[in-house]
Amino acid sequence: MQCRLSKMQAGERKNMKTFRILAAGLMGLAFAGLAHAAGGSKHPHGPEEGWPFEGVTGQFDKASVQRGYQVYKQVCSSCHGMKLMSYRNLGEPGGPFYDPAYPNPNDNPFVKALAAENEVMNATPNDTGEYDYRPAMPADRFRAPFPNDAAARAANGGALPPDLSVMVKARHYGADYIFDLMTGYPDPTLFEDREVQENGETLYQKVLDVSKFEKLGDYRPEHTSYLVQPAGQYYNPYMAGDTTPNYEGDPRHAPPGGFLAMAPQLTDGRVEYTDGTEATAEQMAYDVAQFLAWASEPKLEARKRTGLATMAFLLILTTLLWFSYKQIWRKVEH
Repeated sequence: MQCRLSKMQAGERKNMKTFRILAAGLMGLAFAGLAHAAGGSKHPHGPEEGWPFEGVTGQFDKASVQRGYQVYKQVCSSCHGMKLMSYRNLGEPGGPFYDPAYPNPNDNPFVKALAAENEVMNATPNDTGEYDYRPAMPADRFRAPFPNDAAARAANGGALPPDLSVMVKARHYGADYIFDLMTGYPDPTLFEDREVQENGETLYQKVLDVSKFEKLGDYRPEHTSYLVQPAGQYYNPYMAGDTTPNYEGDPRHAPPGGFLAMAPQLTDGRVEYTDGTEATAEQMAYDVAQFLAWASEPKLEARKRTGLATMAFLLILTTLLWFSYKQIWRKVEH
């Protein structure tokens, strides 16, 4: 009897231990869900018309990619490099400036002219041991905006601008993310300047009334709620982060997104397109996102063509094998 009672108690202790482990796991999942609800970013949807390169037969809009390169060159390249790209890539098959008359992109005069607009450091020193700058050639990599990461951080308040070579592949939602991030900043007129006293000092804050920020959609509160934007940082609902510490409203309903060191870059008319297209902020975001999509996968169109040809070949082969099987084994009883 005593032995049976001891076994029952041991079993109860084991069940209790298992229950505690399960309870701790469920509580962990609950807290993780709350943390995700408080932080995170808004789901990007991209342009309403979608992207021309999507789908099995999708292709890049070459005119848009060309304009996107212009936006990158005149706006983005001052901070962001593309170290995996060479100027000759612009003139390769599938590239925005490919010319069938010049199978070798190093011979393409237009690509040469685009490369020569940039200066790069010569790989060999001159007669006095100094390194001179020279016009870039198609074989050169895209010019880096800073000599090293330390210089990049020093020029950007401690933030390191990411390389854009494969940015569309490196971020969830790809080109949709780029497009919505570039167009997702609140309008400057929605911000208010405020003075606060802290430890006897006057601090100047820039606050956003998120109830007036229409791009938040369902996340927009019904009543006035302020979000304090840190100095040197800029709020964007599509930037991953957590706005709870800076939100003065209900922390359970903090707006999505986060803060980044990059100020809004695209304003209407900032770039004058060479093809005469009106350079609205949305148009420039669309074009530069498509250019970065091409840069992330410049062989996309060739890959799709190869894939379709391969599928067609396999379909024909399968059909032939099926009829061959029926012909060879037609007199065999199964």
